[in-house]
Amino acid sequence: MKVTKYEHATLVVTTADQNLVIDPGMFLTPPDFANTVAVVITHEHGDHWSEDNLRRILEISPDATIYGPQGVADAAAGFDVHVVKAGDAVEAGPFALRFFGEKHAVIHESIPVPDNLGVLVNDELYYPGDSYTVPDGVEVGTLAAPVGAPWLKIGDAMDFVLAVKPRRAFFSHEMTLSVAGKSMQADRLKWATEQNGGTWIPLEVGESVDL
Repeated sequence: MKVTKYEHATLVVTTADQNLVIDPGMFLTPPDFANTVAVVITHEHGDHWSEDNLRRILEISPDATIYGPQGVADAAAGFDVHVVKAGDAVEAGPFALRFFGEKHAVIHESIPVPDNLGVLVNDELYYPGDSYTVPDGVEVGTLAAPVGAPWLKIGDAMDFVLAVKPRRAFFSHEMTLSVAGKSMQADRLKWATEQNGGTWIPLEVGESVDL
């Protein structure tokens, strides 16, 4: 299984020449993801999905299945979204998907809190979306850890990594940060990963890791 990091929140997981796309948001360069069997959208915010990017993926891979919480189905009403919730498990081609959590992290009391689901792929890769949801009872092999966001305080993000105890981790959700800010935040998450014997993988856009 190979994981490729794209801009901000987008990941592509590849197994046997088939792709799973996670969170193709508005910061993503227009995608050319052939052989996509499924798309997971963790929540409805525009930095995690856009109509243009989702439509482009489906033009290239028209049989791809879209999974997301009810908030995504409501926001993407023009698409056939298979609604999933915490505790659900589905099979999509070579990908086994398990879903965790219910809500986005709180930005401010004045801002509505949307649905949000973390996803565990093939019992190896965990991506929490915009949340600190720890997948209880799961030994996470690889964690995509959020590094910057309006809702993120670095101490909370460090505590999240410490609680998950991944064997490997890399950053996601970085487009709100300057180069200097990303470096500083990533160093903190690297420290948190290493406290439980994990390895930090400094993936940049377009880079991949084989799991």
